[in-house]
Amino acid sequence: MTNLCVFCGSALGVSPKYAAAARDLASALTARGIGLVYGGAHRGLMGVLADAVLERGGEVIGVIPQALVDREIAHRGITKLIVVADMHERKAAMAAHADAFVALPGGFGTLEEWMEVVTWAQLGLHAKPIGLFDVDGYFAGLLAFIEHMLREGFVQGEDVARLVFARDLPTLFDRLFRTSRGTA
Repeated sequence: MTNLCVFCGSALGVSPKYAAAARDLASALTARGIGLVYGGAHRGLMGVLADAVLERGGEVIGVIPQALVDREIAHRGITKLIVVADMHERKAAMAAHADAFVALPGGFGTLEEWMEVVTWAQLGLHAKPIGLFDVDGYFAGLLAFIEHMLREGFVQGEDVARLVFARDLPTLFDRLFRTSRGTA
């Protein structure tokens, strides 16, 4: 695995555990020599994560639409900033640069980006590992809803089985690496 795409909030959230998890994820990435691909912002969990990777000597690729650059949200100190026309191009460029995907806590945008790569996998458009770092139970409601969709017959077991859910980084990385080698 060369690059991990991380979807996360442009806000910090109310719990300091979210920023701590972003910093811990940065340490785990850099310790393994894995680069970060993310949404290119300097604020919120995105900024915390990017800064922490950079502080540890890691590589950071940010992908951001021109409209957000114009609003001065872009992180100007990262390794590579890719400016695209819109959110659709952003997601495609992030996916093209990533070997796997993980979501940290975030809002609608985080959930939408994560669900899109889940859907792409379901449709057979990629076979990259997809994880969810469930910091302090943040995604418990989403996980319950995914199980509900499964029980109600709207998603298939193999589609849920390809997803990696973890509440700690060692488990998350172990499962992502096993999935990326096709042994999950």
